[in-house]
Amino acid sequence: MQLRVGIGYDVHQLKEGYDLFLGGIKIESPLGAVGHSDADVLIHAIIDALLGASNQRDIGYQYPDSNDKFKGIDSKLLLKDCFEKVKAKGFKIENIDSTISLQSPKIGKYIPSMQEILAEILELDSDDVTIKATTTENLGFVGRNEGISAQAVVLLSKK
Repeated sequence: MQLRVGIGYDVHQLKEGYDLFLGGIKIESPLGAVGHSDADVLIHAIIDALLGASNQRDIGYQYPDSNDKFKGIDSKLLLKDCFEKVKAKGFKIENIDSTISLQSPKIGKYIPSMQEILAEILELDSDDVTIKATTTENLGFVGRNEGISAQAVVLLSKK
């Protein structure tokens, strides 16, 4: 059995007048993420981890922000497409571990729903999708509520 690990990272600026989507869920927040798509940093980090582990470059290559086809797109659609690319190369997702860095709002109550949504898209048990949330103790762009970031690690297997 072949095992492959991928790491993903994404950052988006936060501003008033935008929606905040995380893990496919709209989060109640006075600030939202700015991006070409819906700017869901968690899903984008997972996509990059999946593409990296399956040696398919990165999210910017597969879904470029220069393509109007992806303007405002729901990132769950990008994740589904990415998952099809990963399966086409013969890989199975074993698990995902991720961390969202956001000073506010607190998002712990949303995590179980995010896990369910991502697990359904990726044909996993929700127990195989770990989502953690942290602040940066008021330090840096996250701590100043200027932005949000997410990291993800995935483990793929192939027989």
